[in-house]
Amino acid sequence: MDIFSNTSRARLQALYSDFSRQKQSNPTAFQANVEWWRKALESLVDSGVQQTGTGSIGSRLVLQANRALLDCLRLEKVGKPLAMGAVINDLRSRKILISLHKFMASKTSIYDAGWLPYRIASFVVGRPLWWALEQVGIVGDEGVLTSISHSQKETDWWGEYVFVEHVERAADAVLSLQESKTTGPADALYTLDGFRKSFASVFDASNDSLHEVDTRIILKYLERERRVLVLDTEVVKFIDSTTPHDERIITTVDRGILELKSAISNMQRQVDGIHRKMDEYTNKATTALQQKWKSLALSYLKSRKQLEDLRNKRLVSLSTLESTMLSIETAAGDIQIMKTYETSTATLRAVLSHPSLQRENIDKTMDALAEANQDAREIDNVFRTDGDVAVGVDNDDDDIEEELQALVKGIEDERSAQRLQNSQVPSILPAVDEPVKVKVLLPPN
Repeated sequence: MDIFSNTSRARLQALYSDFSRQKQSNPTAFQANVEWWRKALESLVDSGVQQTGTGSIGSRLVLQANRALLDCLRLEKVGKPLAMGAVINDLRSRKILISLHKFMASKTSIYDAGWLPYRIASFVVGRPLWWALEQVGIVGDEGVLTSISHSQKETDWWGEYVFVEHVERAADAVLSLQESKTTGPADALYTLDGFRKSFASVFDASNDSLHEVDTRIILKYLERERRVLVLDTEVVKFIDSTTPHDERIITTVDRGILELKSAISNMQRQVDGIHRKMDEYTNKATTALQQKWKSLALSYLKSRKQLEDLRNKRLVSLSTLESTMLSIETAAGDIQIMKTYETSTATLRAVLSHPSLQRENIDKTMDALAEANQDAREIDNVFRTDGDVAVGVDNDDDDIEEELQALVKGIEDERSAQRLQNSQVPSILPAVDEPVKVKVLLPPN
């Protein structure tokens, strides 16, 4: 892993030493070491190299914390990590790691604050007193009343732990992939095996199927924390997170759609298999003809012909199943549309039934509005009149008209007088046809 190759030998020796006592004496160094190990353990789980005991590929979400982990992390000339127990316990206390058993068995969200007495103690008790209680074993990483003898067991930290951050990323990837291909009710339904195959690329595009443990963890997280699916034995159904509680069920219709979806998938695989066999018989017949084995080539061609007839029958069946599925999805879509119409109608009627929208209230409101506008106009007129009186303005229209005409007449008289004056001024310019004589004065020699 890169984190090991990028760390010096001296640093590795410090990380592999028993630094657990630094939690009290040097908390900063302790947390720095724990953070380094957190990244190392995450890389280990991401690689999937840990075995689950079944011989299959390792989980990408679960850390196997036991003696095998220490052996896996052993380095030549450095040894085994002596503080791994302290690292695991610290990660558990911060909910970075959660016991697999607790994760799967919990009825409440993993984001819940936890046990009420412990929350009260954590809030009320000051950190100095909390540290003192840790020393005597009254409290510990797991909660209240942790005994000294229990905390000193070397194997207390052994177990299977879920990396919460890994689960969150995997859940996001599953939802993103699901949203990209959802077109109808059938796309929201899966068998467990179908789910494992459909979302195999969440961790690695080359995978054919999700690990069984990872599948159970992701489904539990999406069901409990995200509330976006319903799980019932072998059936997985994606739903909207806002779906009411009484509708979070898998109905007989859902099971019927899933059976039809599985039948279509199986029929498609049969057709693909027939195509491959037909290609094989074609290649064999060609090879036989090249070697001049005519009778063998005819036998291969006859078998190919039989497979072709079978393929045609399967294609007809597949077309019928797909048409049926399309009809079901169309009907299901129509149901959703009708539900939307019903909701919209009820909402509109509820709005229209408001007392403010009754005919009598509307008439009263409009009459009151008209009266208010009339009052406003009257008040405005009063203010205008009183204002003119206050400044001595006479608003007689005839006087204003006469004053305007007098101004217009004065302007016209002024313009006439100006034109008359301009016409009486003698021209000082020579006539156009008279030559202009210019006298040039030269300077004396």
